[in-house]
Amino acid sequence: MKQAEFVNTILPFKDRLYRIAKRYLVSTDEANDAVQEVFLKLWKNKKSLKKYRSAEAFAITMTKNYCLDRLKSKQASNLKIVHSNYQNRDNLEAKIEADDGVALVFKIMDSLPEQQKIILQLRDVEQFEFAEIAKMIDSNETAVRVALSRARKKVRDQMVKQYNYGIQ
Repeated sequence: MKQAEFVNTILPFKDRLYRIAKRYLVSTDEANDAVQEVFLKLWKNKKSLKKYRSAEAFAITMTKNYCLDRLKSKQASNLKIVHSNYQNRDNLEAKIEADDGVALVFKIMDSLPEQQKIILQLRDVEQFEFAEIAKMIDSNETAVRVALSRARKKVRDQMVKQYNYGIQ
């Protein structure tokens, strides 16, 4: 296989190889390096390319395998950092959203009657059992359950009313 034939056969799917490498490696530079390495290997083995039914399928498989090897290798420690930063961005957004939701619940809890607020705090935040809460506030378990139910309903209603929480 001559250079012109190689270029005409392999070069048309360079972008596809890059997209595959980028999906695996996340980093643009690493993806470019992966495509270059695959092209170099293909060039070195250009005489054996004709025995494959599809040079494109072979190149895609080589790219996938090269990327997986890079991710497994000791040289990929910087890739792990990139991947963890990429995942942390999603985690950070979820954490901020969760913190906002918790702050909203506590704000609504402050508007509840004192006994409901205390029972909701003891049960849902502090995780006390109904019997323990009943002893703490000098009441019976049934009254605690009823007050907790009413408190939760008020919190839920306020979240739905003010922020359309849970409605899609």
